[in-house]
Amino acid sequence: MLLAWIGALFIGITLGLLGSGGSILTVPVLTYLVGQETKVAIASSLMIVGVISVFSAIPYARQQLVKWRTVVLFGIPGMAGAVAGAWLAHYVADALQMLIFAVLMIGAAYLMYKPMKLDEGEQVERAMYKIALDGFIVGAVTGLVGVGGGFLIIPALVLLGGLSMRLAVGTSLVIIAVKSFAGFIEYLSVLKTLNLTLDWGVIGLFSVIGVIGGWLGHKISSKVNQEHLKKGFAVFLILMGVFILYKNLPTLFA
Repeated sequence: MLLAWIGALFIGITLGLLGSGGSILTVPVLTYLVGQETKVAIASSLMIVGVISVFSAIPYARQQLVKWRTVVLFGIPGMAGAVAGAWLAHYVADALQMLIFAVLMIGAAYLMYKPMKLDEGEQVERAMYKIALDGFIVGAVTGLVGVGGGFLIIPALVLLGGLSMRLAVGTSLVIIAVKSFAGFIEYLSVLKTLNLTLDWGVIGLFSVIGVIGGWLGHKISSKVNQEHLKKGFAVFLILMGVFILYKNLPTLFA
């Protein structure tokens, strides 16, 4: 469990340093260090990511760096998508969920190593139905495999939603929180069907350590070279993604 606690602290610090991407480590830590079943780890991750996102969003909300209209347009379809993704988990094998997760890790690594050029100037906001569709798709991914999806949401809000970078980060945290909680609620029925139970002690511990780690990461972020950090973390995500593929591909084909 000591390794699991260190993993939880690392998740929080990474979130504090990078702003997004760190929560993608929650499911692997719960699966391979804590030893939880895949679907239990995904459900737990949704609650943990939701709690950490709420605490991380508070400073942004106080500084009026949350665009609530976009939260509604992106977040409500995101909640519906998260519920749909969690419902789909009834019919998706654990190995396939982890393979999808591994692909997302590698995709997140690519976006961190070679980030999109996000213009923070004045942008034309995308049509409402297109923003809603983006939200539903990202929410479905969240519900299915338990990732917060900040690495997908922030570029979408800047490039497609017309938000500035700082506004996108604050807004994304609120969106991540609401859709994570929505996916978690639906996942309770998945676990009930499979006679699986949550470990609320682990969820509480990871949430608290993650919040503390996020605060520490935010404090030291100004002293760390962000580009070097992102590239190093991207390499780590690729290695983790390859490891998950290695662990689950034989199971899937078997």
